[in-house]
Amino acid sequence: MDSEGLHLYVDYVGSSGIILSPEQKAALQTSLVILQSENKFSRVYFWGKIMGVKDDYFIAQGVYKDEFAGRKTFYSKDCIHWGLLPPATAEMKEKSKLAKGRFTGDPSYEFEHVETKKIGEGDEATEEEETTIIKEEDRLSSVISEIDDDVRIVPRGAFVQVPTAEVVKNRSFEGLTVQEAAKLCNYMHFREAKCLDLKTLLQRANMDKAIDFMDSVENDVPFGSWSLQFERGGGLIILRSLQWLGYVFFHVPGSQKYGSVYCGTGEKNVDLPFML
Repeated sequence: MDSEGLHLYVDYVGSSGIILSPEQKAALQTSLVILQSENKFSRVYFWGKIMGVKDDYFIAQGVYKDEFAGRKTFYSKDCIHWGLLPPATAEMKEKSKLAKGRFTGDPSYEFEHVETKKIGEGDEATEEEETTIIKEEDRLSSVISEIDDDVRIVPRGAFVQVPTAEVVKNRSFEGLTVQEAAKLCNYMHFREAKCLDLKTLLQRANMDKAIDFMDSVENDVPFGSWSLQFERGGGLIILRSLQWLGYVFFHVPGSQKYGSVYCGTGEKNVDLPFML
């Protein structure tokens, strides 16, 4: 969620159990302004919180004019001092999947994954142990990147792709109507489009390319991985991810107020297909 309206926006997701103390709110409002100024970001978002065994990680992301390019992720344990996380590479993501269990809260902690490999054949075969070290800081960056890729969403029309291919906020966006907000097809994954099946390509051919350049959550697999609810007599829409428990998106229909936040252990619900 946008750091500028943090003190107001966090109340919209309070019904989902995501609450910040007055001290945390005050510290975040001050430190995120400083973070934006020091790094010359166009905008800073409060991404959420990943809960560890000993300490929690508060996460923020800074973006420049193009919201798809150059996004930087920071973490803090006191909401005041921020450390830059390394960008998640494909190798880091693969290694991070080997680490099981919750985060400890110590970025320098190292997970050890031991795998036994069989070398040779027949009677001459021998077993050899291979140990892989995964730094918690790398795992944290990888999990944040995976959550963004899987479930970070925005309302349709909130962002536009200009002729220079930059993705910027749509200043003329006035919010979804109540009827539009009730349909999953009006919520888009905030990343480059991935669905390249024939049906999707044919649908896009008749759409506004400046707005419909992202994938809709309507086609997410498994079907039913989103919970959509109206609150406050239709004055607030809440979407919760069942794939990443703790991710919550809100939107006030007919306004520019929307945002999302994650508050969880950083563990994916891999059993979801068997629960639906």
